[in-house]
Amino acid sequence: MNKIDPWEVKEVKDYNKLMRELGVDDFSQFPKKLKDAPLEIRRNLVLGHKDFNKVYECIAKKKEFAILTGLMPSGIFHFGHMSVINQVIYYQNIGAKIYLLAADLEAQLTRSIGQKEAEKIAIEEYLLNYIALGLKKKNLTFYFQTRGPKKSQEYANLSKLASAKTTFNEVKAIYGDITPQKLISALTQTADILYPQLEGINTTLTPIGFDQLPHASFSRDIASRMSFSLPAFTFHKLIPGLQGPNTKMSSSKPESYIDFSDDEKTVEYKIKKYAFSGGQPTIKEHKEKGGNPDIDVSFLWLKYLFEDSNKKLKNLEEEYRSGSLSTGELKEILIEKINKFLIKHNMKREKAKNHLAKFLKN
Repeated sequence: MNKIDPWEVKEVKDYNKLMRELGVDDFSQFPKKLKDAPLEIRRNLVLGHKDFNKVYECIAKKKEFAILTGLMPSGIFHFGHMSVINQVIYYQNIGAKIYLLAADLEAQLTRSIGQKEAEKIAIEEYLLNYIALGLKKKNLTFYFQTRGPKKSQEYANLSKLASAKTTFNEVKAIYGDITPQKLISALTQTADILYPQLEGINTTLTPIGFDQLPHASFSRDIASRMSFSLPAFTFHKLIPGLQGPNTKMSSSKPESYIDFSDDEKTVEYKIKKYAFSGGQPTIKEHKEKGGNPDIDVSFLWLKYLFEDSNKKLKNLEEEYRSGSLSTGELKEILIEKINKFLIKHNMKREKAKNHLAKFLKN
């Protein structure tokens, strides 16, 4: 069985096998039903779900539902973080109420990040970029774990009450060896996931990576024992790091990502030096044999982040496979897309500073 650790992202070689082993349902029936969905959904980055059918019913019938999502304030905001927030903004635009938490308590417990530093990172690296990407104040509740949301006492009690609904052996069965700090973190996350139901919204969705699957299982177990509705989840693959299709972007490894403060020269340097190629060793061989876009990071970033047109993406794929498009040319296309995006985004980020205060009010 694939070993999943929510505090340390590791490579998953076979997602279909993982889904079968852990009882995750296939998501493939939903992308065509979700109008104007983001690339992450349309291009099958989102692979699995638990109870998304309940969420889809709310979408189709325009019933109330909520999205619960969190941000980990422990490092710089980079393109690896976009897969979740793009989904969140999409659901907000079609009517969801959004609960966004800054996991400053978890950052202290599991990452040794001080509270003041965590707050600064949450606001300057994440919230400002989220606003620039399209997050709206309407139907949004933003809070820090250490302070709690509106019903702060009920929220604080929820993690304590949840602890009475499990045993240490059950926790170990889900998480493996676990420290006291991580146990507190898991219980707090369960309180976060269930919190919207305290405000009367019984259908909730949390979009997460497969690495967070243990938290989903734990929260659903607790919910079933506390008379809560089972929270729904979608599970997505990670957008690959620059160094290969099965690597991850890590804030501790600048060579693995492009961040939102990288200038044009830095973007060009990182893509040309670090972006893993699916091309052949020489130009001659590449023209003869063609490249493999399935493992080429530049192509995968275009697929999941930057090329909205299916027709253009298909043309790029065919040209790369045939060898008529070189690795260098593919990288140049990506570099141009990233730099154009960042120029526009950073202008929006500056404007977002004028609206920050209202987002920080519950």
